[in-house]
Amino acid sequence: MAEITAALVKELRETSGAGMMDCKKALTESGGDVDAAVDWLRKKGLAAAAKKAGRVAAEGLVGVAAEGTKGAVVEVNSETDFVARNETFQDFVTKVAGVALEVGGDVDAIKAAKFPGGSNTVGDALTDMIAKIGENMNLRRAASITVDDGVVCSYIHNQTAPGLGKIAVLVGLESKGDKAKLEALGKQLAMHVAAAQPQAVNRDGVDASALDRERDVLSDQARASGKPEDIIAKMVEGRLRKFYEEVVLLEQVFVIDGETKISKVLEAAAKDVGAPVAVAGFVRLQLGEGVEREEQDFAAEVAATLGG
Repeated sequence: MAEITAALVKELRETSGAGMMDCKKALTESGGDVDAAVDWLRKKGLAAAAKKAGRVAAEGLVGVAAEGTKGAVVEVNSETDFVARNETFQDFVTKVAGVALEVGGDVDAIKAAKFPGGSNTVGDALTDMIAKIGENMNLRRAASITVDDGVVCSYIHNQTAPGLGKIAVLVGLESKGDKAKLEALGKQLAMHVAAAQPQAVNRDGVDASALDRERDVLSDQARASGKPEDIIAKMVEGRLRKFYEEVVLLEQVFVIDGETKISKVLEAAAKDVGAPVAVAGFVRLQLGEGVEREEQDFAAEVAATLGG
């Protein structure tokens, strides 16, 4: 009989979607044969999630939890928006966000943590949800922010239920100033991030590869003018300033008033709250971004069904 190693259990768990202990028992019963173990699980009704694992899950909800100096956001995907309106699913996402608030934004750590109100892990509870609801689901992403002294504020756009929706934002503000006033500012900045979609807090935080791509494009555009290289360099730097104004939070124009740069908003806020205010970081998660959705040709599907 093959040795029942942790790697073998992990492989079966990923293949079947069943719980860890069930996978270990299945491997023991099947002499370490993964395929036979999958069949064993299916016969026991424990691999109900396996058949759904290949289906695209791009709907669902993002959930957020924030408390004092820390906050967390998670994205849990489902196959249909119908499931996102299911109260059981909503409760699950809310609890997972609460777990992320405690353990941080690492997906594996969240899955391994105990699920609130039960003895299973979050990962096992997700598998149970898949079997119960009948759709493929996935804890796709998570992130967290912590500040030393200040507040972490959240905002949900298109809110489905408290703390749940399609776009979730966290903003961390470092300041020794008035916390209630910081909360109000943080809420407005979170709304700004949801709308303006910055890529970084400041210029230093802009992704180097994105900056290189932008510089290459601007350089080619400037050279098309036929001007000398020294003039082209100045043209590129001028256009890069415009790029920074679009992607850097501190250089964006505040969407609330449409005229003040975020950096100036923070300067004004410092006088109001009684201490300097700095943005420690932000997170913006939009449901399904980056997921390759399956294109379905309904007419072709019907024709295939009818044998046409």
